[in-house]
Amino acid sequence: MIKHSVFLYIIVLIHLHNFLFANSLSSDGLTLLSLKSAIDNGNTIFSDWNEKGSDACNWTGISCSNISGESHVVGISISGMNISGYIPSELGSLAYLRRINFGGNNFYGSVPDQLFNATSLHSIILRSNNLSGSLPPGICSLPMLQKLDLSNNRISSSLPKELRKCRKLQQLILSRNEFSGEIPAGIFPELASLVQLDLSENNFTGKIPEDIGELKSLSGTLNMSFNNFSGNIPKSLGNLPFTVNFDLRSNELNGEIPKTGSFLNQGQKAFSNNPYLCGFPLRKTCDDNSISAENSLGDQSFSPWKDDENGEKGVSFGLIVLISLADAVGVAFIGLVIVFVYWKKRNCHGCSCTRNGKLGGTERNSVCSFPCIFGGFSSGSDSEAESEKGGGGEGDLVAIDKGFSIELDELLRASAYVLGKSRLGIVYKAVLGSGVPVAVRRLGEGGEERHKEFVAEIQSIGRVKHPNVVKLRAYYWAPDEKLVISDFICNGNLVSALHGRYGQPSLSLSWPTRLRIAKGIARGLAYLHECSPRKFVHGNIKPSNILLDNEFQPYISDFGLNRLIEITGNNPSTGGLIGGAFPYMKTLNSEQANNYRAPEARFSSNKPTQKWDVYSFGVVLLELLTGKSSELSSAAASTSAEVLNLVRWAKKGSDDESPLTDMVDPSLLKELHAKKEVLAVFHIALACTDEDPEIRPRMKMVSENLEKVRP
Repeated sequence: MIKHSVFLYIIVLIHLHNFLFANSLSSDGLTLLSLKSAIDNGNTIFSDWNEKGSDACNWTGISCSNISGESHVVGISISGMNISGYIPSELGSLAYLRRINFGGNNFYGSVPDQLFNATSLHSIILRSNNLSGSLPPGICSLPMLQKLDLSNNRISSSLPKELRKCRKLQQLILSRNEFSGEIPAGIFPELASLVQLDLSENNFTGKIPEDIGELKSLSGTLNMSFNNFSGNIPKSLGNLPFTVNFDLRSNELNGEIPKTGSFLNQGQKAFSNNPYLCGFPLRKTCDDNSISAENSLGDQSFSPWKDDENGEKGVSFGLIVLISLADAVGVAFIGLVIVFVYWKKRNCHGCSCTRNGKLGGTERNSVCSFPCIFGGFSSGSDSEAESEKGGGGEGDLVAIDKGFSIELDELLRASAYVLGKSRLGIVYKAVLGSGVPVAVRRLGEGGEERHKEFVAEIQSIGRVKHPNVVKLRAYYWAPDEKLVISDFICNGNLVSALHGRYGQPSLSLSWPTRLRIAKGIARGLAYLHECSPRKFVHGNIKPSNILLDNEFQPYISDFGLNRLIEITGNNPSTGGLIGGAFPYMKTLNSEQANNYRAPEARFSSNKPTQKWDVYSFGVVLLELLTGKSSELSSAAASTSAEVLNLVRWAKKGSDDESPLTDMVDPSLLKELHAKKEVLAVFHIALACTDEDPEIRPRMKMVSENLEKVRP
């Protein structure tokens, strides 16, 4: 009996031992419980953070990775949860922690210096909380730190010189805090990887450091607005990449704005509310009194004519050196011109965008850093001699792409039906004898005397080759008939995909699909804007001009047609050689107001600008996010379920901090994992639709920011 009792006791101990060890938390899990304890109502908010559980990797906001055969916490993301509490120092013991995102909550107190004992951290996002105190001195003890976002808090220290030790830092965002004092020299030359710098809306004083001009990796906007910077703007800022936009508004800067390098790309808004600044691009000339004392002293200290010991004037040694240097510079300049001309003839039949990247060429290559100054687009396989083909202008069908062949009789025999009509002409789908469908657009019937101009324009359009721009294949010219022939994209346009067509229900586009469409449009537009010496503008971006294939890859259509319509007129012919082959659609409902146009475009007769395209893209982006139609909203507002003004409605929701669930398309709500990505794209759309065109980003920057958003 005793032996039996002892046996049972041993069995119970074994089971108890197994139970305790099987259900015990890892050290990472125990550390996370300190965060739960530091949060007000933590038991309610993180009810699944249970000390009785065995795997913290399944908790809300926690991500893990298998490292050396064991699962470790690598990410904590609890943004936008309206959490109130403090940041516990125990988090610094998470040896493999890489990412912290506590943004959009109400954490208070200071950032504990012990947090930076977690030396694997490379991303710290604490924006939009109630944090105070100073910037921790140990922050740059993190060898892998790449992103630091402390914006919209109450941090009140000066900028420590120790920041220069953050050599891998790519994003430094300290805006809307209470930082003060002068920025010490020597920080920025060490931050060779810095891509984004935002110091706006603080209390910084003193001069803008000269060494900011050494940030060669910077892109987007250098934002130092709404501070108390004084003195002249350093000329070294002109050494920053040409793609960088300056925002130096609302400071106490003075003197003349430099006229070199990147300064020439800036708009008036970049320097506004600095009452003592003058020069381009401000509408304020610099008089003699506004010339800086530094320049005046410089003029007094150098005079090429000096009195010699006998009182006679002679040429100084300095002037001789200066003349010699000028001669050398002149010879070097001539040599550079010769090299440039040779290079242009060899490599620059057009803007070659064939290096690896995202925006150009058939491999989705990047936008040219230095687009060709002369010439057209990519040289590709186009033959310049093709532009002279059919010089008589009497019924010529010309293929402008060598990979495409078509005969006039084949086009006449093709079965065709009308796809639609607009002010840009009637569009048909024609199926050639080989079974290949093409889109045929019939233009106006005028412009006989402008044949060469028409050919030159259409050849330029034909040279545009990008995977997100509809490719032009051929054109037909006759006195009473003008046609352009392009690829037929098989899956309709973005309007029908989002809102349905002819009574059919709309497609349920997933978030990854919508993001793919947005990125493709941005790539195509950035290519048109950046990879052309003419800096092309589309001028009519809207969902009906975004075509989709079976894989929902987007194609920008109708590019360049405005100019062709201007040449040929606006009256599609009912006669001529092709008139009997293609049916003519005589009636058309009047077109709706174009709510995708920028505000300044609706009341202006000026030529379209690239910033108009940026605004239009922003509206399309809002439509992808919200599922609401800007075009349909112009109908009877009293009966329409759509908002009256999509942009105004979205900005009001943003200003009122409306829940994201009230803003996005209801069909996206089930994709909760995409919340952060949707919010990021939402902010990009708001930036694109800023009323001030000077504030809107360039399409290259928009595309780059979208590429960073991962579904």
